[in-house]
Amino acid sequence: MIVLGIETSCDETSAALLVDGKAVSNVISSQLIHSSYGGVVPELASRAHLRLIIQVVEEALAGGGMKKGQIDGIAATRGPGLVGALLVGLSFGKALAFGLGIPFTAVNHMEGHLYSVFLEEEVPAYPFLALVVSGGHTMLVHVEAPFRQTVLGETRDDAAGEAFDKVAKMLGLGYPGGPAIDRLAREGDPAAIRFPRAFLEEGTLDFSFSGIKTSVLYYLRREGLGESGAARTLLDGKQMADICASFQAAIVDVLVAKATGAALRLGVTDIALVGGVSANSSLRRTLRDEAGKCGCRVFTPRSEYCMDNGAMIAYVGWMRLVRGLTSVYETPAAAYLELSGIAS
Repeated sequence: MIVLGIETSCDETSAALLVDGKAVSNVISSQLIHSSYGGVVPELASRAHLRLIIQVVEEALAGGGMKKGQIDGIAATRGPGLVGALLVGLSFGKALAFGLGIPFTAVNHMEGHLYSVFLEEEVPAYPFLALVVSGGHTMLVHVEAPFRQTVLGETRDDAAGEAFDKVAKMLGLGYPGGPAIDRLAREGDPAAIRFPRAFLEEGTLDFSFSGIKTSVLYYLRREGLGESGAARTLLDGKQMADICASFQAAIVDVLVAKATGAALRLGVTDIALVGGVSANSSLRRTLRDEAGKCGCRVFTPRSEYCMDNGAMIAYVGWMRLVRGLTSVYETPAAAYLELSGIAS
């Protein structure tokens, strides 16, 4: 089965082709315009998707050596995300499926991240634990079988990716902030500054990252470095690297401790690390090290499958379509969409 996947939930316009569950193309166009605003501007994102969607889909078809008439089904993200952005890809996918007379299925963006690890050759065995860490979401999910998943814990405030972006803005590192902090942290001392680790009440697998963001802000104020980017002109390279390394360590420590603790509690031996923040080098290395001590294996997708991408949407779409799960054309875009335990 040949499936076209379309992803426009935020600031990446992406389309991909899958043949029997294997990606043969994956085109991602990132919107650089948002960097000057320090974050995604929804209206600008929607307009950019409108300009790019046809070109991106055509490039995905050409990259896979396919014509539109060869597609067997189309999958598009319906949520969660920015409603205006979602509507572009969702509407385009519905219209193309209708015009070609082929099945259409709407995909939960978080399921895309959850199963993105299966785009690789080496994959986890069911049941497994997934640590989903993206710009807007941080959660631990127990995946018992395809589309049989249970959310064990999630963020109560800022997601890890949000904390990275907001701290990067304070430091004047631009948007997106995660890659910049990761790069600078490699030259810094993670023990230079003791930022707090929010583990919350005993036994919970929920997360909270608003406190670490505030702690960095107060640290900058105490050091007379100001905020809103002023620190970049006042800090020398070593100071900046130490702040980045110490902040990153505080985030990674909590993520890794919760994930390995949950794996031991569940008795699973495979952990999938997915989502945009899963590309973070310290998170990958630390989780592998600590999971290895527990006898667990860690699986991560390559970087292009960590970020928002059409291939992960096409994969979940393929999983749905081979099971006969299609969506009606009235299916709406949803800014907020829970990760349910059944295919819906």
